[in-house]
Amino acid sequence: MEMKKRVLTGALCGALLVGTVVPALAATEHYNNGASVGGSAEWTAWTEKWDTVATDYTKVSMTPGADETELNFAWYSKDDGKAATPVVHFGTDRNNLKTFTGKAADVDVSLTDGVAYDYNHVTVTGLKENTTYYYTVEKNGVQSDVETYKTRSFSTIKMLYVGDPQIGASKGQPQGGETLAADSGAGNTAARNDSFGWNRTLEAALAQDPDVNFIISAGDQINKTGKPKEEEYAGYLAPEALASLPVATTIGNHDSLNPDYSYHFNNPNATDYGTTEAGGDYYYSYGDGLFIVLNTNNYNVAEHKKAIQEAVASDPDAAWRIVTIHQDIYGSGLDHSDTDGMILRTQLTPIFDEYDIDVVLQGHDHTYSRSKLLYGDGQTHGSYEFQLNADGSDYDWDHAYNTTNNTQIPLSPADGDTAGEALLNNFQADNKCYTIETAVGNTVTNPNGTLYMTANSASGSKFYELISAQQDYIAKRSQNWLPSWSVITLSKTSFSIDTYQLTADGKTEKIDSTFTINKTGAGESLTAPLTRAQAVQRLYDAAGRPAVSTAAGFTDVSADASYLKAVAWAKAQGIVKGVTGTAFQPDETITQAQFAAMLTRYAAVKGKTGASASATPAQGLSYAKTNGLLTGSAVTASTADYALTKLG
Repeated sequence: MEMKKRVLTGALCGALLVGTVVPALAATEHYNNGASVGGSAEWTAWTEKWDTVATDYTKVSMTPGADETELNFAWYSKDDGKAATPVVHFGTDRNNLKTFTGKAADVDVSLTDGVAYDYNHVTVTGLKENTTYYYTVEKNGVQSDVETYKTRSFSTIKMLYVGDPQIGASKGQPQGGETLAADSGAGNTAARNDSFGWNRTLEAALAQDPDVNFIISAGDQINKTGKPKEEEYAGYLAPEALASLPVATTIGNHDSLNPDYSYHFNNPNATDYGTTEAGGDYYYSYGDGLFIVLNTNNYNVAEHKKAIQEAVASDPDAAWRIVTIHQDIYGSGLDHSDTDGMILRTQLTPIFDEYDIDVVLQGHDHTYSRSKLLYGDGQTHGSYEFQLNADGSDYDWDHAYNTTNNTQIPLSPADGDTAGEALLNNFQADNKCYTIETAVGNTVTNPNGTLYMTANSASGSKFYELISAQQDYIAKRSQNWLPSWSVITLSKTSFSIDTYQLTADGKTEKIDSTFTINKTGAGESLTAPLTRAQAVQRLYDAAGRPAVSTAAGFTDVSADASYLKAVAWAKAQGIVKGVTGTAFQPDETITQAQFAAMLTRYAAVKGKTGASASATPAQGLSYAKTNGLLTGSAVTASTADYALTKLG
């Protein structure tokens, strides 16, 4: 029976907590109060123009294009009887701009108070680094005012990384003589408050680092889940900085239920994988980085794997592979870290290992944390998800489900529910599915593990407590109840990240030491032929790096070789036999026939039909080509990855 796609579409910001372990907390009392942190003049000016801001749904958003030479635009235009004109005028001569045309379609009027709008999506091409451009967009044939856009370096790039602006999340909080409300339109005073904080943070961040290429947002741009919320998007897009700065957004759980996200953001290389109403996974390349954005509100991990595979195939030689997800599978916030945040941990960790993901950027937690370098433990673990209620009206947020054995797990068992507590304890124990790489200091070189970052709220709309005991996988964490952001600097050989917070009196403070990952040499080429050691290492990685207790058994595989465990495992499994009885020849280029034999024997270990555990090179070639695992004549890192991915 075909398994139906299961997607996460409900609000995950509530208190999904272990009642017997920690007190249940909903949204914390801590938030950014615009009336007290912005200065009276600034706050007064913002409130006076809020009515206009809240009703202007036509703000332009920019998103990085498929690569650094492209830029994507999106905006609404009111359907006033005239045809939409999805046109951007763009170029270096403001008096002679080139015309770029895209597409337009209807906005769901239930999201815009019954008023008809079109959304417009356009891609601009041919951008060059360190160049000043000018642009206008057409709204029903009328050009907007001219805006300026500057590209920066394409070799060393700089990004702001932010989490959960969540415009409107401060609802219910006191502010002066009123309580912030989540009403529609200008009556959404929570959105008024949070968009002010969002703008304030962007201004501070860009004052410190004006040479930013683009922003990465880890999701929850807005707050209302499954409801009309155009005033929240209007507040999110209101900062002047966003007229000249692209944002690579991620679909958060609050963004996921409506198509309005897909209207407002024109994401490049949009796939059909990991979709919810808001859209699905996408990817782009920029400088030496390949950036993969996953909609983890959809729990179909097999689709996320396909998206990663497609992304890697598009840019196999990228020096860095960086994934952004909303749900923090390795975080430290009280509301999520031991419940819904780690639902996907057992499934995503080995995939990130398999595709050599360097860094994962997360949100959702409304706290800050930086992990140690992590990779999988090579063991078999369960897979988890949320499921629908019996009447199908919503997801059951009180329970996780182990899809391996179809077990319902209470996330907040009642006092005295010993069976429920045992299930929860087993769930949390099963999620200890990681290995912590030994690394000393804040600069590491050529690590095997993945760095997981979790961003706090950039607007200060809502904060959560830290979990009481710091997890063993966390290197640094903080919660100072202040909006924060990180600055990522990326070159071919270096990734570094610095994190800051904005105080109530407008000062920028660093809250963590600079953390740097260096890569020495040119790195492994994904198009060059593989050595025998590299090929076996790929098989070992694909198997989840299982524990090895035997020696390699070859005289030319030294005890300190990085591939020792891979060769020892492969020999123990009968996957390799050596070129001679005692020599493995690790540095020799592997032939397609040799790799096909290894691949076929590996398939037999995995129980694949038709695969022989004693396959000869000729038999291996026959199996591999019959099953579409190998093409061409040379085995490269890219073709090996493809073969292993297709083999599953």
